[in-house]
Parts: sequence; C-alpha cells; structure tokens
Amino acid sequence: RRLATLSVWHETSFFSDRERAALAWTEAVTLVAETHVPDAVWEGLRPHFTPEELVDLTLLISTINVWNRFGIAFRKLPA
Repeated sequence: RRLATLSVWHETSFFSDRERAALAWTEAVTLVAETHVPDAVWEGLRPHFTPEELVDLTLLISTINVWNRFGIAFRKLPA
C-alpha cells in the first residue's frame, strides 16, 4: 500500500516524519537544477538524520539518479 502511494506521498498519511523528510530531500536533490535544494527542505531534514546519515542518503539518491540517467540515455527499459 505504501509503495503504491509513493508517487503521491505528499497527499498520504502512510509515511513517518522522517520518511517524509527523506522523500522531500530526494525530490529536491533530484531536481537540484530547478529547486537548488530549498532551505525549508534542508531544515526539515536535519532533525531526522545524523550528518553521516545525510551523506549516505544523498549518495544513495545521487547513485540512483545516475543509474536512471544511464538508462534513459541508452534507451533501456526496466527489466
């Protein structure tokens, strides 16, 4: 149920505050060229994660974004 509503996480109550902060961070980092990672997203994230967790989360987001860019560039479809 949670996975099915991930694309509309803003509108559901299925995610904890920590998860919501991570999802907002994921969107901001993914759309960095457009959003420049808003201060409000940064401030909402910090209470929920240690500095080390922030680094790990950001590396995970960045890695997934790279995989997606390769897949799109080389016209790969999900298996």
